[in-house]
Amino acid sequence: MIGVIADDLTGAAEVGAVGLRHGLQAEVVLAGEPSREADLLCLDTDSRACAPGEAAERATRAARLLRQRRAGWLYKKTDSVLRGNVTPEIEAIVAALGLDGALLVPANPSLGRKIVDGQYSVRGQWLHETEFAHDPRHPRSSPSVRELIAEPASLPLFVRRAEEGLPARGIVIGDAASPKDLRQWAALRNDRWLMAGGAEFFSAILALPVSSALPKPAQGRELFVCGSATRVTRDFVARQTALGVRVFSLPQELATTSSVSPAQWALLGDEVVAALHGTERAVLHVGLPPVHDVAIAEGLALHLVRVAQHVIPLGKTRHVFAEGGATAVALARQMRWHRLQVTAELGPGIVTLSTHDASATRFTIKPGSYPWPEGTAAWRPR
Repeated sequence: MIGVIADDLTGAAEVGAVGLRHGLQAEVVLAGEPSREADLLCLDTDSRACAPGEAAERATRAARLLRQRRAGWLYKKTDSVLRGNVTPEIEAIVAALGLDGALLVPANPSLGRKIVDGQYSVRGQWLHETEFAHDPRHPRSSPSVRELIAEPASLPLFVRRAEEGLPARGIVIGDAASPKDLRQWAALRNDRWLMAGGAEFFSAILALPVSSALPKPAQGRELFVCGSATRVTRDFVARQTALGVRVFSLPQELATTSSVSPAQWALLGDEVVAALHGTERAVLHVGLPPVHDVAIAEGLALHLVRVAQHVIPLGKTRHVFAEGGATAVALARQMRWHRLQVTAELGPGIVTLSTHDASATRFTIKPGSYPWPEGTAAWRPR
């Protein structure tokens, strides 16, 4: 069994989907005891927004649990642009397992996310010139990978090319601009070093043929819950509107206050339910002007989830699509979907999970900055 430690749900699911692609039975666990049948066990520590000390403790507990479950090897999934408590979590896992160091390769070259000479670019733009510069909690203000993570407390930090190899100990951030670079780094995996980084590095480590088969589209009512404020989301909502999909947004007063009455939530939820009964697809998104108050902005995902929780059972929704990591994990926890089976990969980072409750709802999630695949975004009334 392979163990994965991720700091959020979308990351855990993304790596789970890579495993599925390579023929592994993958399970994502948010809470409670994992099953013993999985080939790939992905633990979500929900630690990206934690204080560094708390994040390190959660990573340590996850590493010990996976070692108790006799995982053959562990992978630390990090955010591809190094948001969160990357260094504290990696150092905690290295210490807990008594390792020499960690090889961190976060780049995803197929998505245009590359590191060359220690400088991060996204589709040809420096990282700090992209939308990631405006992340409300982890703004990316530099292209230098050294400046994107906290200085390690106990290990030396290196930025290297694959041909330079690994030092005796430390944390190595690997340059990667192509699949060839990922394969070179993957060839260096050994039992004394923790492998860490993005989904494409994990795929390179598995080193198995990749299946290009896509699952058949699910039948039944679909609800999109879009908690992201990226241009990708705005473009998706505009396209759905043009296709005739019913689109709903949060009350305008939430741009300045976090207080909305239960009656307002119920009214909005009932409108979405009615739309689903009539057209079988609805989109629920923030739909507000830019919100600069961080506390209010982070609360918007919870407001969306509150409405979605009302809609999913009443609308007899068969397939829920959640956009944005905070939205996805909040919805999973609110619906008590604590154990999720990875069933399909619709595209890089876009993962379909099945719930273990009586509804057997399909739950597809993706990061806010990733576009929905064409087959998912396209729609026509049935």
